Formats: sequence, C-alpha cells, structure tokens
Amino acid sequence: MGSNMGFLERLRAGETLLGTFVYLNSADVVEILGEAGMDFVIIDMEHGPFSFADAEEFVRAAEVVGTTPIIRTPSSEEAYILRALECGAHGIQVPHVDDPETARRVVEAAHYYPEGMRGFSPYTRAGRYGAREPKEHVQISNREVAVIIHIESAEGVNRLPEILERGGVDVVFLGPYDLSQSLGIPGQVRSPEVTGLIEKAVAEATKRGVATGTFVETGQAAAEWAAKGIQYLAYSVDVAILYRAASEIAKNTRKEIDARKSRQA
Repeated sequence: MGSNMGFLERLRAGETLLGTFVYLNSADVVEILGEAGMDFVIIDMEHGPFSFADAEEFVRAAEVVGTTPIIRTPSSEEAYILRALECGAHGIQVPHVDDPETARRVVEAAHYYPEGMRGFSPYTRAGRYGAREPKEHVQISNREVAVIIHIESAEGVNRLPEILERGGVDVVFLGPYDLSQSLGIPGQVRSPEVTGLIEKAVAEATKRGVATGTFVETGQAAAEWAAKGIQYLAYSVDVAILYRAASEIAKNTRKEIDARKSRQA
C-alpha cells in the first residue's frame, strides 16, 4: 500500500520509488501490483492494447490500493495528454521528448493557465464530475499532476539543458533500450555508452532540481541506479514479471517432482 504523501511530495523528500509498466489489459493486475507494494504503475498506452476507458478503470484500481497511477501516453500529442489526465491519472509519462519544443508543448498541455493551456472541463473524472469547484480543480491539478518526460535518444540527453530550461518537468525518464538503439547498439543497455548517457542526464537534471527515472530488470541494477541518484525506478513489465515467476515455479516444481521420483526408484 502506498504512502499518505503525494507522489511529487515523496520525490521532493528524496524517496526512491519503485514501480513497473503495465501491458496486461486488466484492472486486477494493477490492483495486485499495488497490493504487492509497488509505489506506482505506468499504464503503458504507447505499447499496451488499452483504450482510454480501460485506462480510467486502471487508474481507479490503483487508487483503491494506494499506488500512484501514471499513464504513458501514445505520443506527445496534446489530445492524448488531455485525455490521460481527464481519466484522473496522477501523472503522465510522455514518450520521445527529445527537443525543447516538444517539452514546451507537453508542459503546456499538462497544466492549466497560467502555467499552461490544458483544455478545461470540470465535468471529467479528474474534476470529480463537477463536484470540485473549478478554481480548486485548477489549483490542485497544477500543483499535483506529475509531468514525466521520456528521453529516448542521445540527442535528447545532449539537449537536456535546453529541454529543462522552461521548467514544468518533474521527472526525466531515461529509456535504456531506446538510448541503445539511438547509439547504434540496440539492446546493449549495460554498455558504457548507454550508462554514460544516463549518468550525464542524471547530473544535468539534478543540477536543475529535477528527479530522474529509468528502467531496470534486476534488484542489483535498481540499487546501483538508486545509489547514483535515480529516484523513479520502473522494474520490468507486468508480463515479464509474470513470465519469470511462472518459469521459476515450473522449473523448481518439476525439479522437486523428479527428485522425489528418483529417491523412490
């Protein structure tokens, strides 16, 4: 179960938060991940097969168990950002933000005036269907909605000072697989070239008071990046977690069965 503090408050307090990506089209999976202790879930609408109606149910499921629902939008288009936030997501994670102009548009789409120009309707789930006063809704949204940009190229890392110049970004997420591809070494996510880029981005973001995140596939990798200042750690993907657990169960159970048979032979 999550902390009583808000997601952004926890980051600003220096906490290291652990979550995972959600690809399976099931609110039950989101609820289970929260019960298991994940601080956040990233509802992945870039790679996952979800509609916005599905995503809204996943946000509800996350809230039930006190974990933070983040929606990864299909792209940086304003309409996708708006609809993700109207579902009640506590934050957006926007892919392929590798230049200052895209970052500016993302920040403006995610905030109401005077911080941005997000489309305004108080009658969505985010506005509690009109139960919340419009002025209060604007203030709460501008204060609490997390803006997470996904840097996926070497160019994006090199232009990070420009990207962050406007302000309004809460987390810079470094995607190791896409970074490796941009360097011409796809899949080599532990190579010095990729890890060096991530370290460079962490240093640049930290100087500006912006938190950083990345994708990890082992507890060791999570601990290493946390020691280097990364606070927002996405551990694998729900499908990979399920596959790994089921594989271990199948392998170990067959080993126990075979061992018992051999003793009885």
